[in-house]
Amino acid sequence: MRIIGGKFRSRVLAEFKGDAVRPTSDRAKESLFNILALKIRGARALDLFCGSGSLGLECLSRDAQEVVFNDLSKDSLAILKKNLSALKIPVGQAKIFNYDYSVCLDAVKGEFDLIFLDPPYHLDVGVLALEKIVKKGLLSNDGVAIYERDRAFEGKIDGLEKYDERKYGKAYLTFFRKEN
Repeated sequence: MRIIGGKFRSRVLAEFKGDAVRPTSDRAKESLFNILALKIRGARALDLFCGSGSLGLECLSRDAQEVVFNDLSKDSLAILKKNLSALKIPVGQAKIFNYDYSVCLDAVKGEFDLIFLDPPYHLDVGVLALEKIVKKGLLSNDGVAIYERDRAFEGKIDGLEKYDERKYGKAYLTFFRKEN
């Protein structure tokens, strides 16, 4: 696992051993950040199910103003902290929470320009998280929420418009913005 672009480009990140965690593939991450390229500089991002933090770290590499990282797993956050330290990320640019996703969404303040949702596939809590994001008004007017899962998104989230979906290997990335 590595940083794809920006000031930390090609830096290798610490990652989990084994199959217990499923990080976003480099191919999917590269495509995702090509799509989001014009939205990252100066952005405030939330990496809600951050794992080792690769999506949020990619944002910081590309000059996001701030990334809020959250994961329920202390092991995940230990890897994230190792990566933040290795990249020498200033303390004010990265906030770390060790909460259930719902508690995190209640705890965070303000709006986010980018929200990444990559929950463990077996939990299937992404829709609930998106509904809470809408209810709490956490997505900025021009913001994008990206939901990664193992199948195409079907259905509707009140207050959000699904405007794009891409498949990379087994992963589907679904893009949402506020409804007009």
